[in-house]
Amino acid sequence: MPERDPIDRERRALIGAGGALILGAAIWPAGARAQTVAKMHIGVIGSGHIGGTIGGLWVKNGHKVLFSSRHPEELKDLVAGLGELAQAGTVEQAIAFGDVIFVAVPYKALPQIGQDYGPALKGKIVLDACNSTVVRDGAELTDEVNKNGIGVTSQKYLPGTRLVRAFNSMSYTNFAREANRPDPKMAIPIAGDDAEAVKVAAQLVRDAGFDPVVVGGLKDASRFQQGTPGYNQQVTAAELKQKLNLAP
Repeated sequence: MPERDPIDRERRALIGAGGALILGAAIWPAGARAQTVAKMHIGVIGSGHIGGTIGGLWVKNGHKVLFSSRHPEELKDLVAGLGELAQAGTVEQAIAFGDVIFVAVPYKALPQIGQDYGPALKGKIVLDACNSTVVRDGAELTDEVNKNGIGVTSQKYLPGTRLVRAFNSMSYTNFAREANRPDPKMAIPIAGDDAEAVKVAAQLVRDAGFDPVVVGGLKDASRFQQGTPGYNQQVTAAELKQKLNLAP
């Protein structure tokens, strides 16, 4: 298993105290934020186009990221290109490593992940970027997503996690192209029921080079799942809020 550094006090404040550091950063000047926001360990489950792109953006921001796969050796080139803050390992190692877990797998894999790793994931902040399609994931699962909403469905299959929907609303090519563009940044809709987890997710959206827009709780994640007005919107935060009738 990859060796992990001890968790320092800043990171304990960030995660253990429920995102208090991030909340404070939101009201501090930008110059102070850069000096005080702690970096995290992030475990990525599913290191393909979305996982590799977003995880790479976090590495470039200074976070330590462990990319996982059923075949970690296939991630050698990815981590080599990102430098010493990036590692490769198994799913078990990613979960143990991460203060935050980023899941970007085919949606049909989500129930099995919850079944296999549920106890290890319990209590973790999990950012869920998975989307469901009939062709890939089957009609039964996609019908459930469409009926109940994708956020509620994901929470069902990842019980006990502090789930936030994020980075699901567009192609990885858009993320790669638009990250860290000059202000105004591209908006990323997020949704979750755990307020502190949402704050952590919002900061990680900023750290990847985007502007977070909190749409609501997990039931509201359906507003930016595939086929809805919030999906594939390459717009600013102000424009996205207007499209979704959110308060400015």
